[in-house]
Amino acid sequence: MFQIDIVEECKANNRKAQLKLYKQYCDGMFCVAMRFLKNSDDAEDVMQESFIKAFQKIDQFKGEVTFGAWLKRIVVNKSIDFLKSKRQKLIELDESYMSIEADDDWEVDEMVTLEKVKEAINVLPEKYKYVVMMFLIEGFDHNEISQVLAITPSNCRTRLLRGKGLLKQILKEKGYATGS
Repeated sequence: MFQIDIVEECKANNRKAQLKLYKQYCDGMFCVAMRFLKNSDDAEDVMQESFIKAFQKIDQFKGEVTFGAWLKRIVVNKSIDFLKSKRQKLIELDESYMSIEADDDWEVDEMVTLEKVKEAINVLPEKYKYVVMMFLIEGFDHNEISQVLAITPSNCRTRLLRGKGLLKQILKEKGYATGS
């Protein structure tokens, strides 16, 4: 059965098709949730809630992107919502007046593993961490990140630039990066 056929079966509320899609994507979506939540129980809960929402809203899936990409966006949104519900409200800094500068004059040592980079990303303040993670690890573009985080594309670019700058500093301190 082709993926689009399975999705159509899910739209018809076919439980076997839903189970098939769940089995196909649950491990990958759990990994996405874990990258944000760092707790397997929370990631499992968010993943389950994401699948429930996906099956409830599957009529909104138009096939413009793959089902996996559509589901991943739900998981990322649910993960961020979960994290927001767990923390106290913070005062948001208005970064719209700040200018953006390119900073491509550094390199990460080839011996640095993806895990080391992820560890460094996890040290970043939340407002930078999510943008950097979504851009570098999840492959979202500025518009997608802006929609998910409810910020402007300009703020997204600013946060990405600053987050990458902080990431560079963290990696340099650990001896993993070079450059000015």
